[in-house]
Amino acid sequence: MILLRYAGYRFLTMLLTLWVVSIMVWIIINLPPGDYLSNQIAELRATGQAEGVAKAEFLRAEYALDRPIWEQYFIWVGMMPGPNGFSGLLQGDFGWSFEFDRPVGEIVGDALWLTVLVNLAAVLFVYAVALPLGVLAAAKSETWVDYTAGFVGYLGLATPNFLLALILFYYGNKYFDLPIGGLMHPAFEGAPMTWAKVKSILLHLIVPTFVIGTSGAAAMMQRLRANMLDELSKPYVETAQAKGLGPTKMLTKYPLRMAFNPFVADIGNLLPAMVSGSVLVSVVLGLQTIGPSLLTALKSQDQFLAAFVLMFVAMLTLIGTMISDLLLVLLDPRIRYGDRSK
Repeated sequence: MILLRYAGYRFLTMLLTLWVVSIMVWIIINLPPGDYLSNQIAELRATGQAEGVAKAEFLRAEYALDRPIWEQYFIWVGMMPGPNGFSGLLQGDFGWSFEFDRPVGEIVGDALWLTVLVNLAAVLFVYAVALPLGVLAAAKSETWVDYTAGFVGYLGLATPNFLLALILFYYGNKYFDLPIGGLMHPAFEGAPMTWAKVKSILLHLIVPTFVIGTSGAAAMMQRLRANMLDELSKPYVETAQAKGLGPTKMLTKYPLRMAFNPFVADIGNLLPAMVSGSVLVSVVLGLQTIGPSLLTALKSQDQFLAAFVLMFVAMLTLIGTMISDLLLVLLDPRIRYGDRSK
């Protein structure tokens, strides 16, 4: 019951934070002078294309871009009627991409779930690699196991993702016949989900998962190792050993549990960090994620597309933070969320 109340409290604070973030995103997106249509109108006027100017000015009025910024914000969110009534994020209307001349919802439709899929696979890879290696490195401190794990970690941190992507691109295809580019075979794009399409996606996920997850796994492993070593030096470990507790049981029952706290707290930052960090990798590997769309939108000041992608990343951050907070409460009984008011 207390956990449910805490989850409800965290959900409400998440919504409030998301609203504040949406204000900041809209302000930041509009900080550079001009916008996509203003720039286009200037170019069309310079070349004497009157029809194009009329169309661009119509679009500015249609999407309320000729109004003050605060009105634009409330219309974009859907809290104020625009030229087409209440039609914004709250109503499921994500706006129009002037760069691609299509609704934002159509552009990011498939890219959204592919982005989530790629980054969830990378997160699973991070935890699958970092957890055993970090624990092993701490338990076998200052041995060849520790040194090898440290070397692998530093190598993962020092190697740029785009360089690793290019290397795996070449050698993965040459020696393991891994597919090059994209997240599925071109024949399956836009086709309904079938077992063959799932196999194609899983095969195409191998290289991106490894590339995006490597640096995160290396950092996480080093952090877990440091936390474990800190816990292993505490008096309660010596007491447990003196009472004859087996090394494996002693390690997993107390130090590992305590060392997990910062490990779990990182969940909130891991997903958005990977989405942001995968932009360049997505461009290099030709992945159909939202990364390349965000890059294009920011360069061309395509504000509705850029704002939506930034809001999506912010939402991932807040959801990840809420999950990590709930897991911390379950993991560590010292966190007295029920005594907050005392």
